Amino acid sequence: MAIQWFPGHMHLTKKAITERVKDIDVVIEMLDARLPGSSANPLLAELTAGRPTVKVLNKQDVADPERTAAWLAHYNAQPGTRALALDASVATPAIVLITACHELSPNRGGMAKPMRVLICGVPNVGKSTLINTLTARRIAKTGDEAGITKLEQRITLADDFYLWDTPGMLWPRISVVQSGYLLAASGAIGRNAYDDEEVALELLAVLKRHYPALLEARFRLKDVAAIHDDELLTEVGRQRGALLGKGRVNLQKAAEIVMHEFRSATLGRITLETPEEFAQWQAQAEREDAERLAKKEARSRSKKGQRDPDAGDAA
Repeated sequence: MAIQWFPGHMHLTKKAITERVKDIDVVIEMLDARLPGSSANPLLAELTAGRPTVKVLNKQDVADPERTAAWLAHYNAQPGTRALALDASVATPAIVLITACHELSPNRGGMAKPMRVLICGVPNVGKSTLINTLTARRIAKTGDEAGITKLEQRITLADDFYLWDTPGMLWPRISVVQSGYLLAASGAIGRNAYDDEEVALELLAVLKRHYPALLEARFRLKDVAAIHDDELLTEVGRQRGALLGKGRVNLQKAAEIVMHEFRSATLGRITLETPEEFAQWQAQAEREDAERLAKKEARSRSKKGQRDPDAGDAA
């Protein structure tokens, strides 16, 4: 079952963005460099359609550098878009972002026409940490829990550069099933919305396909490829001592270990998807949505026919 999470404060954020975007010159969308497709918000793209966009792949220092380069090329090929990668080690992120915004909107600048920028992203993508770095002071709350920032705020990066920060927002229906699991694994979804074991199993399946050597090294496993997906979590728990009585493995504890190792980057530099994979997932989701809509319309026509049998004969 697809994971969904769109609490009430996100609906308020949607309304705030809808109003704010009317006076915005450039949109900065923060993406998680470990899942640059799944953390791109289709609702934000809809709300800000026509606005130049800077795609910031944040946390690049914990992502696979080859895949980061592929994603940067993917986004830079899109019209009206600049893509760049950042992490906590970038000493002057304000200069990088201001430069990118002026490249997209060169006619804005100066006190008469200050640059007005909206910064958005999914929960826990590192937006608040970046803003605190940009301003050299702690003005945004940070933490590992999704949905900490709840209020919109304006930040002045330069005399003629205004940045509006918005709370982390997802979208009402995550149609790409894989994205739901990856977002949950990254910490972008509230813990009450998913099952830890299911998410850990999906995460391990991805790691097994793309980074088997990292799994084997970190969890002291042998020949990961030969271990069935359903058994992999059990083996991780056994290796880490997550045991119950009589040698049984505590799968909940094992799942928490797997997700912590991924989120803290102790597993290594990992990116969970490529542009080609994500495009395939999107195409599959679109086909399933079309099939679902066709079935719904067929049921509607059938019910209408039952309510009005032989309507033409009455004449």
